[in-house]
Amino acid sequence: MTGFPIKISWLVIVLSFCFQVGFCRAEYDYIDISNPFLRKIPIAVPFFKAISGSETELQLSGKASGLLSETLEFTGYFKILDRNAFLVNPQQAGIIAANINFQNWTAIGAELLVTGGLLTKGEIIEMELRLFDTFKGRLLVGKRYKGWINDQRKIIRRFCSEVIYYLTGDRGIFDSKIAFVSTGTGNKEIYISEFDGYNPEQFTHTKSITLSPAWSSDACWMAYTSYLNGKPDLYIKNLKEKRGTVIAKPGINITPAWFPGKFALAATLSFSGDPEIYLLTGNGKIIKRLTDRWGIDVSPVWSPDGKKMAFVSNRSGNPQIYIMDVETGRTERLTFQGHYNTTPSWSPKGNKIAYCSAESGRFNIYVMGVDGLMLGGNNNGSVQLTHNAGDNESPTWSPDGSLIAFSSTREGPSRIYIMTAYGMDQRRLFDLPGEQTNPKWSPRMFND
Repeated sequence: MTGFPIKISWLVIVLSFCFQVGFCRAEYDYIDISNPFLRKIPIAVPFFKAISGSETELQLSGKASGLLSETLEFTGYFKILDRNAFLVNPQQAGIIAANINFQNWTAIGAELLVTGGLLTKGEIIEMELRLFDTFKGRLLVGKRYKGWINDQRKIIRRFCSEVIYYLTGDRGIFDSKIAFVSTGTGNKEIYISEFDGYNPEQFTHTKSITLSPAWSSDACWMAYTSYLNGKPDLYIKNLKEKRGTVIAKPGINITPAWFPGKFALAATLSFSGDPEIYLLTGNGKIIKRLTDRWGIDVSPVWSPDGKKMAFVSNRSGNPQIYIMDVETGRTERLTFQGHYNTTPSWSPKGNKIAYCSAESGRFNIYVMGVDGLMLGGNNNGSVQLTHNAGDNESPTWSPDGSLIAFSSTREGPSRIYIMTAYGMDQRRLFDLPGEQTNPKWSPRMFND
């Protein structure tokens, strides 16, 4: 590629590697992801340079830079600067530090800058992308990729993952997906989309009521409840292979939750007469009974290390969230405010639980520390993230803990929304026929 001094290794799909950087490690002084008052970093993403100047490259340049801007903005960490304010024509500017006048970028408020160049050869695209600190005039991340033109979205996401890793020390959300329930076909079926709502596809075709999607920790299996045979049974299916298991014990078989790192899951079964939570193998064999108290125990969710389990129980009269030490069986009540607290979701860092609570006839999303206190010493225990916007339910954390997906009726029919872990930047994920509920964020899909 003209102007690209480094030899490119070939892979049919995507290949990336570090260059012109003496190390490939994260620096943590750019974005503090634990800061609830996080300031968005102004970043400039000019159109990428079309190396040969062909019409195809010019079109791809605009599309690729736009996609990269949207992908970075989705994280909630960045303020994307208006290209109309740029002082430089990207087709005339350089993309390496030696050819960049960084004052042109600091003058418009850009603290970070992404430059890129692309070259097409038939159906093959070669892309070189760089992230700079404009004040230090320093290259932070540099990558080169080669693949099919149709792989452009994968390339952009791969680079964004490197950017987020450098700035936060975490790989981010770019290799994850979201499962959810939709009534677009007239029945409740499970769908799966990319993390940003792109390419939603129907996963189940039961033509009945299907609920509670649950990802295994390796993202290879999906468990869910379906009324395919007239009553709620558990289905466990491999996402890529046509194999799986059905758990159809007498009574209800609902609310599955995979055990971290193992082919095992918790679920609520009522074959004994009382809905209790059991630990099962991925093939449906009962390992042990986890709860043993009169009342309804549902919606288990595991701590990241698998040592504790949160769940919902009405043993105190109304649905409340409890936490059990799995080894000792000791159980403590977590929520005391509100008369109806459900759908707990344990944060990937292990220190918080998001849940849904009903107040004054409306459902909203709250977050609480697992010790009953929020960071910062909030004596009320919980922080309300949604306010005065319909019913908001079923929170689920992104794999890096930076975002929460949830369902909301704020615009009428239930839709899936995204917000930061602190309740900021609430926006709809997509607009599909029917209603969408019950979102569940996957772990990272490293081999996807």
